[in-house]
Amino acid sequence: MDAFYIILLVGTILVLAAAFSSLLAFRFGAPLLLVFLLIGLVAGVDGIGINFSNYPMAYMLGSLALAVILFDSGFGTSLHSFRIAAAPALTMASLGVLLTASIFAFAASLFLGVSWMEGLLLGSIVASTDAAAVFFLLRIGGIHIRDKVRSSLEVESGTNDPMAVFLTIALVELISSGQGASGFNLDLLAMFVKQMGLGGLMGALGGIMIVTVLNRLPVDRGLAPIFVLALAMLVFSFTGAVGGSGFLAVYVAGIYAGNRKIYGKEAIKRFQDGLTWLAQIIMFLLLGLLATPSQFPSILLPAVGLALFLIFVARPIAVWLSLLPFDFTQQEIGFVAWVGLRGAVSILLGIMPILGGIDANHVYFNTAFIIVLVSLLLQGWTIRPVAEKLGLITPPRMGEVDKVELDLPGRANHELISYRVIKDSPVLRGERIPRWATPSLVVRDGRSMRYQYAGRLREKDYVYLFVAPNYSRLLDRLFASRVPVDEDDADFFGAFAISPSRPAKELDAAYGPGLLSVAEQAMTIGDMMAYRLGGKADFADRVRLGSIILIVRELDEHEHIRSVGISLEPVEPAISLPIFINMREIAHRLRDTLRRYRGRGQPPIAPATVAAPSLPASEAAAGKGENQV
Repeated sequence: MDAFYIILLVGTILVLAAAFSSLLAFRFGAPLLLVFLLIGLVAGVDGIGINFSNYPMAYMLGSLALAVILFDSGFGTSLHSFRIAAAPALTMASLGVLLTASIFAFAASLFLGVSWMEGLLLGSIVASTDAAAVFFLLRIGGIHIRDKVRSSLEVESGTNDPMAVFLTIALVELISSGQGASGFNLDLLAMFVKQMGLGGLMGALGGIMIVTVLNRLPVDRGLAPIFVLALAMLVFSFTGAVGGSGFLAVYVAGIYAGNRKIYGKEAIKRFQDGLTWLAQIIMFLLLGLLATPSQFPSILLPAVGLALFLIFVARPIAVWLSLLPFDFTQQEIGFVAWVGLRGAVSILLGIMPILGGIDANHVYFNTAFIIVLVSLLLQGWTIRPVAEKLGLITPPRMGEVDKVELDLPGRANHELISYRVIKDSPVLRGERIPRWATPSLVVRDGRSMRYQYAGRLREKDYVYLFVAPNYSRLLDRLFASRVPVDEDDADFFGAFAISPSRPAKELDAAYGPGLLSVAEQAMTIGDMMAYRLGGKADFADRVRLGSIILIVRELDEHEHIRSVGISLEPVEPAISLPIFINMREIAHRLRDTLRRYRGRGQPPIAPATVAAPSLPASEAAAGKGENQV
């Protein structure tokens, strides 16, 4: 019994140390998950002396923690973000993982002197990005980048784990059975289709089950988060038991449940946030305790070399080939290639060869551990500087918002939202609350009063409003603080603004010809931009037309383009080499090369002078000084 209390005491102290260390990590900008991992190393056998070597238990607890993290990741992913990023993200999560593992295998066979199959196993172990690290750095780190790029990274990190898990387990079985490369057959392909197919299907059904149970049963509000957690683990375990990918299922279930009206949603979100932090701490601490740093020196140099090869060669090539068909700029592809942080999943998969009896010397585990350390140190500390260097940081669309969404009982058709009125917010400057929002209560200096009798709103007032579902974010801009004026906004949003309702053919006449297709010339500028952006434009989206760039400056309350900026400066390439360019850019370069080739020997033709489309006086005056939203 005394041993139980000692184990509990040590575990509690480690969790508290990790929680307190997060304050220092936030202050100094250190990768927080690296801090958790280092605490586990310090407490391990070569540090304080805690000898933890139960690999099966670590794998089971790590898998449960990963399932919790993936469910929360899906729960916090909006359906809009998933839709705009599904195609590129799923391509990177499947083809990208396979390409990364295959390219990495050649370097592993050279650096470690193993066979190509064994190198492919190590490549599969480290091929997936870490969902916890990516979500933390992008969502909590305050990095504002284009929505499509951010969503692609988040969805990729949430969906590439099942592919890595499948490849790792399959390769461990092939190597341990002695089949080698001959084991790659239709049976393996059928197993992959079964796992992913069942994972997606069971995830969708599980999400429907979670929403139905929470909305139909008279569940106490305090029990709602427990029901959701238990049902999510039911989806995870049942899918795995029938031969599907439990990790994919729990992520899909999270996406479905998080995008539906569900009872106690705000309480569930708060509970999930805390539980996800605890899962990350436990998972990284356990994996840190498992490692034996005294074994690192024997493979340190090849492992660091493999980490650098993965960061600078394997991942960039795989990302580039995966994103070729999609309309990402050279800078964006380069950034996606850089944000390939490895984390707990790679270390967790490093346990599989030990459990399969093919890693008695812990070569796979230790190599994966060192690769994760290098990735978190090198990439985790440089994501913001790289984004700034590539010019991908977008000015914030709105300032700080102090908002609380309150749950209503039953299946109410409205949402109740509370805003604290912030200094310099538009609602203080006279903007009216839309008619579709019903303000009911104002709390001022601790006293509540009906909105009709409160008079003009004041700073620090609390306003309670009823709105239709999914309309709450449209109110945010009314209660947001003023966005700080930045001199660089003019460079980002273009030299002047034009109306999106003007004919797109005017741009073709002024800066073309040949910039637009016949169908696009019949559209307005706003419709043409939305068409090129996949049907829906987002704030700060860019469309390149020859030597000009069209930028979405502002959206209206219906998410339609309200203002378009024009930049006459060409976008500088991320690097001078012709890499990280998409298929459209490749086609443009080939076309230009062919034109130059055909033009050799031809007599020079005087260029035609085309007048730029004239802006109305009012619009030109507005555009002259309009450099930020």
